[in-house]
Amino acid sequence: MTRLSPVGLPGHVALPGYDRAATQIGIVHFGLGAFTRAHQAWYTDAAMERDGGDWLIAGVSLRSADVAAQLNPQGGLYTLAQKSGAGIDLRVIGSVAEVIVASHDAARIVDLLAAPATRIVTFTITEKGYCRATDGSLDHALAGEGSVYRFLRDGLARRRAAGTPGLTLLSCDNLADNGHQLKRLLADYLAAHDPALGTWTMQHCTFPCSMVDRIVPATTEADRAEVEATLGLRDEGVVVTEPFSQWVIEDAFAGARPAWEHVGAQIVRDVAPYETAKLRMLNGAHSALAYLGLRAGHTYVHEAVRDPALRALALRLMLQEAAPTIAPAPGLDLADYAQSLIERFENPALGHRLIQIAMDGSQKIPQRWLATLGENQREERQCPAILTAIGAWLAHIGGANSAKWGKVDDPRADELAHAWERGGIKAIFATDGLIPSDWQPTVADFAAIADSMAA
Repeated sequence: MTRLSPVGLPGHVALPGYDRAATQIGIVHFGLGAFTRAHQAWYTDAAMERDGGDWLIAGVSLRSADVAAQLNPQGGLYTLAQKSGAGIDLRVIGSVAEVIVASHDAARIVDLLAAPATRIVTFTITEKGYCRATDGSLDHALAGEGSVYRFLRDGLARRRAAGTPGLTLLSCDNLADNGHQLKRLLADYLAAHDPALGTWTMQHCTFPCSMVDRIVPATTEADRAEVEATLGLRDEGVVVTEPFSQWVIEDAFAGARPAWEHVGAQIVRDVAPYETAKLRMLNGAHSALAYLGLRAGHTYVHEAVRDPALRALALRLMLQEAAPTIAPAPGLDLADYAQSLIERFENPALGHRLIQIAMDGSQKIPQRWLATLGENQREERQCPAILTAIGAWLAHIGGANSAKWGKVDDPRADELAHAWERGGIKAIFATDGLIPSDWQPTVADFAAIADSMAA
């Protein structure tokens, strides 16, 4: 089967409506996984088709060469497959110009960061990519030569030396207050390596916060075969997603940007209300369904949310535990939002695997569950759904699901497993950084967790 590429496409396969060959790279993106291709790259593709502009994306893979192997032979093209109960909708995306593997061509990354045409750097490096210590500060040992900070340092130094304007550094990770966290961590890194560059960066670059939302399961071979049968072309870079998408960005840009707001993104003064609702309701319920669903023998999100007990728990978590802690954005009805999330979770066409959501739990649960739990505890409100979910996560960390799914995928898996062996629940929660500093679990909390684990 002929592979997808910019050359010799059959007539029924439409390329984006802009001249890729005449368009420059304007965005460097760190962490070009499936989510970015279904979200930021999709918005950017649509914005260039509508309004033009030099906004092609150079993607950087910090670890694996897999995405480069998928996309570079295809000239950066890939198919986005939106799936729902109504069927499948395909679009060939052209906004990715190239994918660079950091370990193979570090010089190319620095060249692009320094290039005058580059105006924006975006990030989906996951929570662990920010190299934070357990207290939230920068872990300088982790932030070594292979980290994103090294590339930013070298690229920004060249911009400063050449008199080139600063960059918009836009975090798109599920990290509370993500732009401000990136700014603080980069400032810490530069203070240790080049204080004068740190001063210049804080004066000339901006760090908008953002909130991203789209469910993107891991692509399977069946997905690739389905797209191949429709296109008549082999696409190794297929990405599958749902019809829904949301991108909320703080209006704090250092210079020019794509007209993302013309294709559905929201440019706002304050991202926090959108971010808090998403983290505590969508992500909080997703993680609860993951750990509890795995324990109940389910494989997919749509199976877990159709389990009456788990559906009721997810709704309680969102409406009775998370919602009272959220000051919603204008026009956002939290009850309607919760119902829309349940409907999205029910989409069987996505095949979103619970074990994918269960990854990296130690990096996720502070903002997804524990912030909600802490606020409710201060108001003397109970959170049985979250405590039940914490119990399922602890059981997962303890190896309850390992026989079927293998070793726990978490950067702190070994540390947490050792804590579990030494002292069980109390040792886990005594580990610095897992809980907010102002939340101290009570005896009753531990009893509820223990009961949920025994259930």
